[in-house]
Amino acid sequence: MRCASARSPCASARRRRSSVAAAAVTVEALDADPKTVRGALPDLAAVLADCVAGGASVGFMEGFGVAEAALYFKRVFEDVADGKVVLLAARQGKKIVGTVQLGLEMMPNQPHRAEVKKLLVHRSARGAGIGERLMGDVERFARHHDRTLLVLDTANATAERLYSRLGWVRVGVIPDYALLPNGDFCDTTLFFKRIGS
Repeated sequence: MRCASARSPCASARRRRSSVAAAAVTVEALDADPKTVRGALPDLAAVLADCVAGGASVGFMEGFGVAEAALYFKRVFEDVADGKVVLLAARQGKKIVGTVQLGLEMMPNQPHRAEVKKLLVHRSARGAGIGERLMGDVERFARHHDRTLLVLDTANATAERLYSRLGWVRVGVIPDYALLPNGDFCDTTLFFKRIGS
């Protein structure tokens, strides 16, 4: 059976499967305790390396592997310890399969703002609503930190659809903003969302 529209029975079935799978996922904010870092680092690095290998434009180029990804996340944990970043992890069972960051370090004239960064879901876990779950939780943490305006950017059409569905406002596209891992230029779309006043 072919699905012609989002209102079709099979689209509804996909949404039901997605919400059931997402219910089995837990999301937590990771602290910078050495035990937490040791436990989370391998999975976080695997998620990032997998996304880059899959062509995600998230700052890294082809050849980027798990070792480099672990170094990147060690720096993120330093920012977590300094209160500059909230690092969320989505787990299926005990395994981290997705992550997102909330950047809190802003200039003095922007205390109300935060940046959503590096929404990553391992390719093996996609289609289960994990990205949507992480985005909902990152908003909750932003409110907890008294942030009322969130911004993000993406070079991914699937992510654009997710953000639009979640109420994010598309600001515009910057052509040739960054490179894909293979070296090709890619456009980047900017979004914002007001989450309070």
